Amino acid sequence: MSKLTVYQYAKCGTCRKAVRLLKELGRDLEIRELFEAPPDERELAALIERSGLPAQKFFNTSGELYKEMNLKEATRGMDDGDKIRLLASNGRLIKRPIVTDGKRVTVGFKEEEFREVWGG
Repeated sequence: MSKLTVYQYAKCGTCRKAVRLLKELGRDLEIRELFEAPPDERELAALIERSGLPAQKFFNTSGELYKEMNLKEATRGMDDGDKIRLLASNGRLIKRPIVTDGKRVTVGFKEEEFREVWGG
């Protein structure tokens, strides 16, 4: 099984649950802290493409910064390039955790989805 890269925030309870489950599933993990070293634009664009999801799904819509910046409204008129630049500018804007094996990508944590996608 290939190593998984987990983009997370260590103080996030959901991220801790996701990491715990991945370890239970026997996965080898590389942990990346979103707030300290967010993925750059190129890396984000690749994650978004591999996920098959729209760029908007990568925003942490329940986060304080998202709300403070009124991004629900502001992102409506943005193209994907603008959204990716914005996401890359601050890890607090990125929905977490993001997990990838270099081919597949999951965003957020749903135990059933993790077992299906990452259970091997």
